[in-house]
Amino acid sequence: MRDDNLHEGFGQAPAPHADGNVSRETGIEGWGVRPSAPSVPHPRDDGGNRPGTTRGAGVGLPSGVPDGSPATGTVYGRGTSSVPEAPSGATTEERRPIDERRATPSPRPHPAVANPESEASMTDAHVSRETDDPPLAQEAKRAVEILNPSGEITMPRPPRRRVMCVANQKGGVGKTTTAVNIAVALALHGNRVLVIDLDPQGNASTGLNVPHHSGVPDVYDCLIDSAPLNVVTQQVEGIPNLWAVPATIDLAGAEIELVSVVARESRLKRAIDAAGDIYDYVFIDCPPSLGLLTVNALVAAEEVLIPIQCEYYALEGVQALTNNIELVRSHLNPKLEISTVLLTMYDRRTRLADLVEQDVRSHFGAKCLNSVIPRNVRVSEAPSYSQSVMTYDPGSRGAVSYFEAAQEIALRGAQGAQVGGAV
Repeated sequence: MRDDNLHEGFGQAPAPHADGNVSRETGIEGWGVRPSAPSVPHPRDDGGNRPGTTRGAGVGLPSGVPDGSPATGTVYGRGTSSVPEAPSGATTEERRPIDERRATPSPRPHPAVANPESEASMTDAHVSRETDDPPLAQEAKRAVEILNPSGEITMPRPPRRRVMCVANQKGGVGKTTTAVNIAVALALHGNRVLVIDLDPQGNASTGLNVPHHSGVPDVYDCLIDSAPLNVVTQQVEGIPNLWAVPATIDLAGAEIELVSVVARESRLKRAIDAAGDIYDYVFIDCPPSLGLLTVNALVAAEEVLIPIQCEYYALEGVQALTNNIELVRSHLNPKLEISTVLLTMYDRRTRLADLVEQDVRSHFGAKCLNSVIPRNVRVSEAPSYSQSVMTYDPGSRGAVSYFEAAQEIALRGAQGAQVGGAV
């Protein structure tokens, strides 16, 4: 049965105030009060209801008090002080009882909101972040720049053919990877490039997706049988300005057969010179040794590109390589010089990589490219799909690094030609 002493409006919609405002904090007609709860006997009473006393009633509005009676009820946790009447026209905060206003701290405005200049600076910073391209968009932009489908982006072509030997007697330093990716990067940007695979393993042929099974005309025919270079040259599929001379397993016995051949050290040079200047760049991928195949490459080339892995063992092999380059230059090819040094497999998390980089740059100076090839999974995955990293994942860090290295090589060639012409 409903208690008739319940406060008017309990469980009903609040009646509008005289000024049209209803307290949002209480939802009851009037100022800053909570709805009255049903009348509950006082715990100190002997089972009876003390007149004017309710448990849980709103402040200043005890139940059971007739209209016009003084509000002298007791509310637990609130005290017994009477509440003064709020003046007319008071705000919602002023309508709240004083004890509630003291208990509830007023919210303080955020300093950035209170300060218009701070608010403007936050807005400007937010807008600048919004205008930056997201990572996926940046990667897509780099991929389009590297693949260059429109042909608008070009790297400067050298005034004459550049024959570069990619050599290092230590294996696993990135010789083949460097030769393939730099060649692809130059070819995609307007240069005519030829890659000669002089390694019997044929890894460069695999990376360029060139057939190199037994019976295919290869560089062995040029070295042993004096075949013209254009007879063994193949067009690389998908890259118009790139050609390759493959290497088959027959090349493994070429070192022994070259021992008895006349002018054995210059067999490759003769084949390249006979082809003429139809190429802008000729990259020769050497085997990881200092045998006759590597000597043929050093005699045929005018520049040496040395990839150096950012580890200690790689530094030991460089000393022996530089000594052999000096011997070839003094006896067989006076035009040979070390023009480019590229740091590969750089791991920024290790201190050793930084130390190796410092040693290499202090020794080779300006010959060392500013671009550094980091350790990148995409670079290792690309050969398994018979692709270079430039076409496999053009937005990866490895592709971007090789692209920048190719740009440096092209710019240095153009600047060197200008300086040489001026001198």
